[in-house]
Amino acid sequence: MSDARTLTDLLRRDRFLVAPGVYDGLSAAVASRAGVEAAYVSGAAVSAGEGLPDIGLTTVTEIARAISVVRRHLDVPVIADADTGFGDETNTFRTVRTYEDVGAAAVQLEDQVFPKRCGHLDDKALISADEFVLKIGAALAARRRGTLIVARTDAIAVEGFDAAIARAQRYAAAGADVIFVEAPQTLEQVAAVPSAIGVPVIFNVVPGGKSPEVSREQLQEFGYAGAVLPGATVGAAFNAMTRAMSDIAAGSLGSGPITSPRALFEAVGLDAWAARRAPKEPARA
Repeated sequence: MSDARTLTDLLRRDRFLVAPGVYDGLSAAVASRAGVEAAYVSGAAVSAGEGLPDIGLTTVTEIARAISVVRRHLDVPVIADADTGFGDETNTFRTVRTYEDVGAAAVQLEDQVFPKRCGHLDDKALISADEFVLKIGAALAARRRGTLIVARTDAIAVEGFDAAIARAQRYAAAGADVIFVEAPQTLEQVAAVPSAIGVPVIFNVVPGGKSPEVSREQLQEFGYAGAVLPGATVGAAFNAMTRAMSDIAAGSLGSGPITSPRALFEAVGLDAWAARRAPKEPARA
């Protein structure tokens, strides 16, 4: 079964799908060891990993490379963030082809202008719904392996909740397989989204963002098919690195939780790589 077919089944079953965010080989390896069913390559996380804010500075090539690296470590469906498609509908077509080639099971597109901004920052702007429908059409035409197209609208912050629902309904009617309404501002808005849309809907879990805190059980009760957690690994890494550097700046030589070199390298395949290396005779004097 293809990853896209597997992802479709995961989104349509009764159980709630959680796709934690990953952005490099180490985060993907950790996710694999945890037994995740799917993963989310977040544009925000890839941007942060490059030392950049999530304001449209990363390129399709950089995120495609991140997907490729993640796929080396994760044998589960990957939902990949394509931001605005990196241009117009023609660029979107190429982006979907590129993401498919590196192993994405789903490609997420959003209706912001280019360059975009993180969905939980202020001052976002949108293209028209007509323009975004063209991008959805290009994405559908580009796919060759049943790749799912996830359509995200950021309209709540710009045009209001009702306009966001209208856009989401139009995107579903245009053929998007999954809908993603970014940053509902109240629990009532969170609850109202799934019943208004005729295709699976996913929720974006962003602690400290624009949306209220909500539990997995609540999201499932509201009718969401699943959730993406874009900051799951990059946020944990940032917090851990901040603590470690603060300790070192305060005079420590590293007194926090210790990971041995072997434990670290085992997480990224030490034993498997060692087994592939043929034994060598000791050098003779």
